[in-house]
Amino acid sequence: MPKPSSRITGIIPSGRDGWELHFAAMNRKQAGEPVIMLSVGDHDFDTPTETVEACVEAVRGGFHHYTQLPGIPGLRAAMAKVSTEATGVPTSVDQVIATPGGQAALYSAVQAVLDPGTHAIVVAPYYATYPGTFRAAGADFTVVETHAETGFQPQPATIEAAVRENTRAILINTPNNPTGAIYSRKSLEGIADICRRHDLWLLSDEVYWTLGGGGHVSPRSLPGMAERTLVINSMSKSHGMTGWRIGWLAGPAELIRLAIDLNLVTTYGLTDFVSRAATQALENRFGVAEIAARYDARRKTFLAEMAGLNRITVRGSEGGMYVMLDVRNVEPDCEAFAWALLDAEKVAVMPGSSFGDAAAGHIRISLCQPEPVLADAAARLKRFVANYRRKAA
Repeated sequence: MPKPSSRITGIIPSGRDGWELHFAAMNRKQAGEPVIMLSVGDHDFDTPTETVEACVEAVRGGFHHYTQLPGIPGLRAAMAKVSTEATGVPTSVDQVIATPGGQAALYSAVQAVLDPGTHAIVVAPYYATYPGTFRAAGADFTVVETHAETGFQPQPATIEAAVRENTRAILINTPNNPTGAIYSRKSLEGIADICRRHDLWLLSDEVYWTLGGGGHVSPRSLPGMAERTLVINSMSKSHGMTGWRIGWLAGPAELIRLAIDLNLVTTYGLTDFVSRAATQALENRFGVAEIAARYDARRKTFLAEMAGLNRITVRGSEGGMYVMLDVRNVEPDCEAFAWALLDAEKVAVMPGSSFGDAAAGHIRISLCQPEPVLADAAARLKRFVANYRRKAA
């Protein structure tokens, strides 16, 4: 075949994305092995019934046609209202664009603020798609690591040291995937100061904001940041709608208008009946409180099981859907640890190295299982650690 573009071949240059263990565990489970899947952030429960019924009603009502590029008016209005609540900044309809999931919102944000040859900074550990999203824009990027010993809180001085003449944006994620860390106001104020002084965009991935236990602060609310912050959000986690592909981007109206132009040549709008169900879910907060309470209870259950476990340390883990465990005192190679855990105890977790060097030596535990299953997984993990013997070099 003719040669493909360097743009697409360079998105994942190594050909590996760190998810090999998850896919292997899925294959084993589908083959009949009793694997406990703690490797992926997809709810183990269905979308709330009210949302499903709203979608069925919309399908039967004939809402099967093209929609407006930025989202149907009711959906944008609902997203603007939720953005006001989530970020603490009054948000108008023209300051939001509906997207097919949070990843599409991230892609739009990166395409909107970075040109080929420009530079961005991403705070790690990070969600697995971040590097590829920058590469798809032809942009260079520097990974700035946070540290387990400080609860994975960003250090503004380290971030500023990475700023270059061609730097245009900083990307952060709070509550964080994979660590569960909730960035403190002090950390965010330091990052905001860098953005103001260097005239940078701040891309703030806040898809876990409802799972922050009340501690989440949006940097969009800080002085001078509303005009330079783009907030990536999604209904996947907050409303139990991972497969529905509904997200949005909030930011200055002029930038959102340009993102609508991008939408013209990419997604070309959303599905009508799904949009109408999402509108009702946002307006009525279907499942939001229940989902937040469920993950809070699961986190407490799992962390209680980990209390007092020798050689394993909990890092971050204040919010979101994950717990991050430092396993370096057991096995410095977190991929080796994760594969051995899968083989010995049939528990699938994600190696921290899948999310950047900052999380190397850790494993990410997804809380997307009922509490009894999490307790069983914790018991298996304890047994594994007690019996584990590191291979000789």
